[in-house]
Amino acid sequence: MRSVIQRVLSASVRVDGETVGAIDRPGLLVYLGVTHTDGDADVAWTARKIWDLRLLREERSASDVDAPVLVVSQFTLYGDARKGRRPTWQAAAPGPVSEPAYEAVCAELERLGATVERGRFGADMQVMSVNDGPVTLVLDSPATP
Repeated sequence: MRSVIQRVLSASVRVDGETVGAIDRPGLLVYLGVTHTDGDADVAWTARKIWDLRLLREERSASDVDAPVLVVSQFTLYGDARKGRRPTWQAAAPGPVSEPAYEAVCAELERLGATVERGRFGADMQVMSVNDGPVTLVLDSPATP
């Protein structure tokens, strides 16, 4: 599981002109990609790491200050452009695998106590954010045995 986590002052996601998810105070914007081998352990590890990482001001975590988290699915995080000019998406899990994993990460964050906003899985989304810092971190879950 791969995440790109950004510290933001605010962020929102629009689909067809409608806002489907938004945070209007400091928090985290998370782009989440799923690969074929991701399972329950990756979901739990990723959610816990997002919630507990000290990325906010004064080295605080989202869990420390009850900061909101906006999670957006993004299969392109597993794009491979090392050869040629056209990326391949072979490492990205297909929708029937990645959508439940995406929803499970959101649900696990909520179980941990997070206020979670979501994008719309598989939709053509417009994401707006006001980055803070900027602080951006790429996070890969450990390989599942």
